[in-house]
Amino acid sequence: MSDPRSDAWQALKRAPEATLSELFARDPRRVEKLSGRIETGEGSILFDWSKTHLTDALLADFEALAKAAGFAELRRKLFAGEVVNPTEGRAAGHAALRGVGDEASVADAMALAARMKLLVEAIHDGALGEVNHLIHIGIGGSALGPALAVDALARDIALVDVHVVSNVDGLALEEAFRACDPATTLIAVASKTFTTTETMTNAASALAWLADNGVADPSGRVIALTAHPDKAVEWGVDETRILPFAESVGGRYSLWSSIGVPVALAVGWDDFVAMLDGAASVDRHFRDTDGRANLCLRAAFADLYYARIRGAETRAVFAYDERLRLLPDYLQQLEMESNGKRVTVDGSRVDAPTAPITWGGVGTDAQHAVFQLLHQGTHLVPVEFVASVAPGDNLDPAHHRILLMNCFAQGAALMAGKASGDPARSYPGDRPSSTILCDDLDPATLGALIAFHEHRTFANAALMGINPFDQFGVELGKEIAKKIEQGGGRFDASTEALLQAAGLG
Repeated sequence: MSDPRSDAWQALKRAPEATLSELFARDPRRVEKLSGRIETGEGSILFDWSKTHLTDALLADFEALAKAAGFAELRRKLFAGEVVNPTEGRAAGHAALRGVGDEASVADAMALAARMKLLVEAIHDGALGEVNHLIHIGIGGSALGPALAVDALARDIALVDVHVVSNVDGLALEEAFRACDPATTLIAVASKTFTTTETMTNAASALAWLADNGVADPSGRVIALTAHPDKAVEWGVDETRILPFAESVGGRYSLWSSIGVPVALAVGWDDFVAMLDGAASVDRHFRDTDGRANLCLRAAFADLYYARIRGAETRAVFAYDERLRLLPDYLQQLEMESNGKRVTVDGSRVDAPTAPITWGGVGTDAQHAVFQLLHQGTHLVPVEFVASVAPGDNLDPAHHRILLMNCFAQGAALMAGKASGDPARSYPGDRPSSTILCDDLDPATLGALIAFHEHRTFANAALMGINPFDQFGVELGKEIAKKIEQGGGRFDASTEALLQAAGLG
């Protein structure tokens, strides 16, 4: 008996190839067919895949794959609050935090959000004394999401000056200390388990810094953001300053929970809610739209075409907006930790590549650094451009005009190339790119942009038959580090030599 999923993949592999220039020449409606918008509130986001090699036939084959993979049922389970993380027996509750999902999960999320709102507004009103600075201590999703959102939204309007610290390297924490007045600084400790070694080490040093600088009650300047409030109480945080979130909320999907406190403190509760609402608009689109019209699913079609059919090992993201300079870092964790797997949900070994290596940078800086490889190198690298029609600055409009012209020109150049009698000056072209163009980068649009990538990641996983919600691969190195700290075990000769050279042996 044939396997429908395998049959769908085989059909995709048999699809004829054509150059991008040929595809545009054949279909005058190509841009219209391969573009779409999602409304985010007051604005919208335009998604354009016309400069990829997707065709009507490929899209039909991918729709067949989605059906064979049971995509619709997996999506239903996601929003119904059912188990979609089988290795840990959990639901994935991030959409419920935005008000989209099963009734019970949404009600629980709204109750936790109301508690968070009370504390945020109390801090703004001075209930914890004068607060001018927040040092937010976390790692992974507990840091990357807040850092991205604060950097994007709070550049000119910060109600509280936020510093996100994730690295256990003391230099990172010292840099935050130098920027803050201990007398007016709060410490947010963000850890799902409240046991993460790097986070708790940084938190202890932050308390010591407060005490060493004359703060009478350092523990009274700490708020805890965790799925295990009992652990925070044991550590010494008062229950009134603990903001829990559900166990079903994974770290890299946790920005919408109490992990988003630094965002709410920096930009205000209303803007934080606007970010949630923008994400919810994408939730509804993803939940209610089928086939190629579902833009998150269509993005996954393009991703898998290049990773599995064309053998592209990486995917590059370039933000032509300084406010999104941390987006590539955020997407690295979201995509690579979610889908960097080697087995399917039933434990079988995967028979094709899963997540590509996600990397990128900021335009126009990247044009003078890595675009040489993109234009003339030997690697096939699908590129994604992200930009905003409205500028984030108040300078001469020439700045933003030049920025956008460069963004669009790079996509055009990657596709068209340029022949030359001099091989060193010849550009092969036919290099794929997609473009995400926001009307403006307001809180709702940022929320929508992040949620789009969350659902794109889920769609990729569903089509590949893998679980995007566990991350056991991050644990092995931690286990060995603990063995080293405890002085137990013997290691390979290289590691033993390095321990001796560093005085750790």
